[in-house]
Amino acid sequence: MQETTSDVGHDEVAVAKLLAMDGALAGEVKTSCSALADRLDASTQTASRRLQRLETAGWVARETVSDGQWVAVTDAGERGLRSEYEDYRSVFESRQRVDLEGRVTSGMGEGRHYVTLSGYMAQFVERLDYEPFPGTLNVDLTDASVRRRSALDAMDPVPIDGWEDDDRTYGPAVCYPATVETVDGDRYEDAHTIAPERTHHDDDQLELIAPDKLRDALELDDDDHVTVTVEGE
Repeated sequence: MQETTSDVGHDEVAVAKLLAMDGALAGEVKTSCSALADRLDASTQTASRRLQRLETAGWVARETVSDGQWVAVTDAGERGLRSEYEDYRSVFESRQRVDLEGRVTSGMGEGRHYVTLSGYMAQFVERLDYEPFPGTLNVDLTDASVRRRSALDAMDPVPIDGWEDDDRTYGPAVCYPATVETVDGDRYEDAHTIAPERTHHDDDQLELIAPDKLRDALELDDDDHVTVTVEGE
């Protein structure tokens, strides 16, 4: 009975990939089980079994000769490799998403002060396309979300440059586009997380800015549960 594509395991896919890299998608290439074994860091018998499995599954066609074998990746094999390729594309090229959960908490009032400073406000308008409400929504993250927050490092933030006035120097910050959702399913999609550029990502406090007062827009009180979805390229 002929095996299906789903019967081809990761070990066999690795062999098909090596053959394709050698040109077997365009036509026959000459190889041997011992040569494949060296590249796979496996025994000759193991390489032979993987080739046999690929042939049985219809991924390769091969002809054995006295000093080796001629092998070509079939249309079915190309489809299988393309499927692997699309899986990797979805990992590395699609939009990334991180869901952070926590409860609304009252802040220290510092967010209101810093958001309204002219050196920051001008950049918010230019880079976020809005003037934020003078204040931040503070979210006390769950333990799991504190750990998950480090995934933001893989995303490209909207940078907010540091600046200075006559009195002091203000540090840079980073923003990420964010959607805030309540347990009732109400959503606010035009928010941004904001944090000092040199903050520790294990900080359990998440701050958000938006054109509107998020507490009013989503009818939030202290201890209300929210999910903050951060997306990036």
